[in-house]
Amino acid sequence: DTLPTLNNSDWMEEYEGQLAVDVYQTENEVILKAPLAGVKPEDLDVAISRESVTIKGKREEDRTISREDYFHRELYWGTFGRTVTLPAEIDVDEAEAIEKFGLLILRLPKLDKNRQTKLKVKGN
Repeated sequence: DTLPTLNNSDWMEEYEGQLAVDVYQTENEVILKAPLAGVKPEDLDVAISRESVTIKGKREEDRTISREDYFHRELYWGTFGRTVTLPAEIDVDEAEAIEKFGLLILRLPKLDKNRQTKLKVKGN
């Protein structure tokens, strides 16, 4: 396998980009932020488990502009993905995804392992 080079015009069609993310925690949540400008919601897939988050998507290029008409090209177009292992177990049922100004924000509440509840015993 060879790494893609800018001289090979087909490399972007075969390459899956890695999504940049910020992940940090507060006392009660793990927060993940990722830039998604230009991605339609229907082209985005976010899957979460107690231990990880996987984000996959596709950013469509404007095909009406020919390659010869570009002066400079740095933006990534095509499929991208990223799986992040979380620093704490999260409550998947209470997780929230927000899109704000092209930024995906995942609010992932931490599981409270010390939380207790009373269990009622049923008799026959």
